[in-house]
Amino acid sequence: MKPLIFALALVACLSLAACGSSKTDRALSGGGIGAGIGAVGAAVTGGSVATGVIIGGAAGAATGAMTDEDDIDLDD
Repeated sequence: MKPLIFALALVACLSLAACGSSKTDRALSGGGIGAGIGAVGAAVTGGSVATGVIIGGAAGAATGAMTDEDDIDLDD
C-alpha cells in the first residue's frame, strides 16, 4: 500500500508541476508540491522527512521549470 501511495503522489507532483503561466510560477508551484509530496512519501515509508522534502522539492521545481507553457495548454 505504501508504494502505491508514493507512486500516486509522485504522479500528482509531476502533473501539477506544470501549473502556472511563467517558468518561475511553474518552478515554484512544482517545488512546493514536490516538497509536500516528498515529506509525505518519506513519512509513509519511514525515511527522513527532511531528505524527502529536499528531494521532492528539487524534483518538482526542476519538472516545473522544464515544462513549457505549450505543454500545458489544454484548450487545443
